[in-house]
Amino acid sequence: MDFKIEHTWDGFPVKHEPVFVRLNPGDRGVMMEVSAPFFNDPPSPLGEPGKPFNLLWDYEVVEAFFLNDITEQYLEVELCPHGQHLVLLLSGRRNVWKQGLDLSFKVSRGEAKWEGSAFIPWSYFPPHVTKFNLFAIHGSKDERSYEALYPVPQHELQQGQKPDLWILYHQSHLGSPSLLIAKSLQPCPTLCNPVDVSPPGSAVSGILQARTLDHRLEYFKSFSFNTLLGEKWNQPESDLWLIEKPDV
Repeated sequence: MDFKIEHTWDGFPVKHEPVFVRLNPGDRGVMMEVSAPFFNDPPSPLGEPGKPFNLLWDYEVVEAFFLNDITEQYLEVELCPHGQHLVLLLSGRRNVWKQGLDLSFKVSRGEAKWEGSAFIPWSYFPPHVTKFNLFAIHGSKDERSYEALYPVPQHELQQGQKPDLWILYHQSHLGSPSLLIAKSLQPCPTLCNPVDVSPPGSAVSGILQARTLDHRLEYFKSFSFNTLLGEKWNQPESDLWLIEKPDV
């Protein structure tokens, strides 16, 4: 499965060589391969290459989201050209329940381009993945750029709409069955060791409270590994999702 991220989140063509992502599913999991321009902006995170790094979305990353739009369970994989990564499992709206999982991730990097390959075990995927999207993020401050495989159609943009990638929505109120997801630009200071620090009586968990300020809607398209593996193929069951069932 080959994909190119050719548009910004709001539907404008990117002004550089598109980010290329290939997904190769196999018996034990999925190999995710990335070939992308290297901006080195922001500079490298301080974390050790090959290890999980909290707040990685604040740096230069390529992100993949795999969702089940019935259960609202989804997997987020973030890959950085400097070698750090971040894997998040989410179940239900605003509910991060597992993060910082190990990932086999290798990177090669030149002056203007980087390539990476990450092996994602089937156990990380929520059962019966049905939706998918990719994002690429780079740049600092006012030059921050957000790119999407499936951008928001320009005719549906709202005035003043900003990037916001974290909250899970259904688009039924917009008259479409598409699944939307949003994520705030604001960091979550407790993400790698989630503790609810919200004020008493708060309706939003403190884990994500700081990251739900803006509202950018990203479209997720229908997706199935059966396209490559055949209609009779069944996604392997996940010990993480079935044994360590999250509270929602």
